[in-house]
Amino acid sequence: MATSIKIDDELKNRVRQLADVKKRSAHWIMCEAIREYIEREEKKESFKQEALASWKAYQETGKHLTAQEVQSWLQTWGSEKETGMPPCHD
Repeated sequence: MATSIKIDDELKNRVRQLADVKKRSAHWIMCEAIREYIEREEKKESFKQEALASWKAYQETGKHLTAQEVQSWLQTWGSEKETGMPPCHD
């Protein structure tokens, strides 16, 4: 898929300068920037959707863990005393 974008001269020069420093093409720099942006935005959207689903589940069931319960559980990770997730409660 061929796509073209218009960027102002200042940004175009910055891309060229970075491409020279990195010994890459300007095309590579722009593709990499777009790829990283898309991945970051997809992760943000996924996190947002997961949070909304969690909030909806909490509203429907009232089941939850306190921050202290989660913190205590996380502190066991990677240790010999690692525990499973504590049970949710109302």
